[in-house]
Amino acid sequence: MLTPKLSLTGLNADRFRHPFDREATTNLKQLPGLDFLVRSLLGPVVEDTMYMNNIASSVQLGEQQLPDIYQLLVEASRILDLETPQLYLKQHPAPNAYTMAMRGKKPFVVVHTSLVDLLTPAELQAVLAHELGHLKCEHGVYLTLANIMILTAGNLIPGLGQSIQQQMLQWLRCAEFSCDRAALLVVQDPKVVASVLMKLSGGSPILAPLLNVEAFLAQARAYEEVSASEMGQAIRTAQTAQLSHPVPVLRAKEIDRWSETNEYYSLLKSPSTGYNDKAMSEGGWRNW
Repeated sequence: MLTPKLSLTGLNADRFRHPFDREATTNLKQLPGLDFLVRSLLGPVVEDTMYMNNIASSVQLGEQQLPDIYQLLVEASRILDLETPQLYLKQHPAPNAYTMAMRGKKPFVVVHTSLVDLLTPAELQAVLAHELGHLKCEHGVYLTLANIMILTAGNLIPGLGQSIQQQMLQWLRCAEFSCDRAALLVVQDPKVVASVLMKLSGGSPILAPLLNVEAFLAQARAYEEVSASEMGQAIRTAQTAQLSHPVPVLRAKEIDRWSETNEYYSLLKSPSTGYNDKAMSEGGWRNW
């Protein structure tokens, strides 16, 4: 049973939105014709098809179906001051979770069975809170479009050029930083978030309990140091260009750093205040 945590009633997403997310979203909205393409690609037929495929091939969780897991989502939604979305459990060997937030339908979160097998309840709640972060930040249809790209193994979506798809992936990598912050605001322990990233990097149901979070954070610091040179920055940029998420060690380092800032602690005390321009412009990595 998890310890009850502070609810952030009236939480303003701009208080925790990462500056990378803010900048990348602005750039994405400025792409000519993208909004039209999004509306065309995510029309009613696609929307209904994806919703029906999900509800037909997964198990919907709730008060009568695996209620302990469902309550993790309910509590995370309460903390982030959100309406609880639908939650589905899907049989899949690759640990993963994703969110769909399409027009006209209630958003839903999908979690793979292998992810549940890998994580502790607190870690699983961090993942659910990360997905809720997308909803809190209103990543909306851009997120759905990005997830369609990922679920179709990166194949070109008709009407969406390669350069636009690459910019979508860059936006998603930036958005992930905001959602990691949402995860921390829910579990209120940076080691839990770092542990999730560690287990997704090299864990298994047998080995996961033996992994060392502090050693993983030291690994993150080593990666940051080796990539500080001009050559290292070039290699890091090439490493991440086709990824949907930033590399796990940097996500762990970033969330550990943010957990020690006044910005984070002030959120726990006063979640509804408008964002601080100075705080939102500080820190982080620029090579995504």
